[in-house]
Amino acid sequence: MFNPELLATILLNGVSFSMLLFLLAAGLELMFGVMSIINLAHGSFYMVGAYVGIITVKSTGSFLLGLLAGMAIGALLGVMTEHFFFSRIPKHLQQVLLTFGIVYILADVCKSVWGGNPIGISAPEILAGSITIGTMLFPLYRLLIVLIGSFIAIALWLFQEKTLLGAVIRAGVDDKEMVSGFGINIKMLNTIVFAFGSLLAGLAGVIGSPILFVYPRVSWDILILSMMVVVIGGMGSLRGALIGSVIIGLTDSLAKFFIPSAATVLTFSVMVVFLILRPSGIFGAGKPR
Repeated sequence: MFNPELLATILLNGVSFSMLLFLLAAGLELMFGVMSIINLAHGSFYMVGAYVGIITVKSTGSFLLGLLAGMAIGALLGVMTEHFFFSRIPKHLQQVLLTFGIVYILADVCKSVWGGNPIGISAPEILAGSITIGTMLFPLYRLLIVLIGSFIAIALWLFQEKTLLGAVIRAGVDDKEMVSGFGINIKMLNTIVFAFGSLLAGLAGVIGSPILFVYPRVSWDILILSMMVVVIGGMGSLRGALIGSVIIGLTDSLAKFFIPSAATVLTFSVMVVFLILRPSGIFGAGKPR
């Protein structure tokens, strides 16, 4: 029998998962849009941020400190990767092979330090309850994830479209030589963008820990979903990242509830349909925006 309340709960859970995917995909989109880099180690930054955040929360009892620690380690990994590797290796094939190596190295390091069993944390006590929406209960923490993702989506749009630095970044996408001619340090700009994108991955890792377990192979699992989002939304498009995240998040949530044995197949099938009908993605036809 059809249960509209159950369906609404599944959809809300899917939206909260979509916001986690958006945080990851937004970082990938920023890196590609500004630097034309497809960073396959992005999922590893999520994983390390989650591990560091979890350990910080368990050590200090403060979720806020865990959040800051996860974001900081994500940004630090991004800066180090961009400075020591990507800025010195301009060709895409070498970059892809390099990031594959980073993924395996970080996975083995995390496994050696924290073991191979999945770990997680509970939501902060103040957010452990539920809120009544109509006649159903929805966890407060999942609602917070939706609000955080929505806030960051709006903030990124305002930053990109309404600020001077955002205009510089958009100009750098179209013509790096021209921007350099105005005395703007493109290398520093690249580092800032890479660090911020990696910070978003660390943020997603920590806020996702109370609803998703963290384990050494999660870097691949979350990266694959994030790449699906990028493929559907279009390379270099933040709008596409948001819409693609919602499509993949809802598909994953609905499939895991109604057809759990075929959830992965259905999620990949959605991506394949978009590849056939619109290979460049929803917003991938023009220049990255």
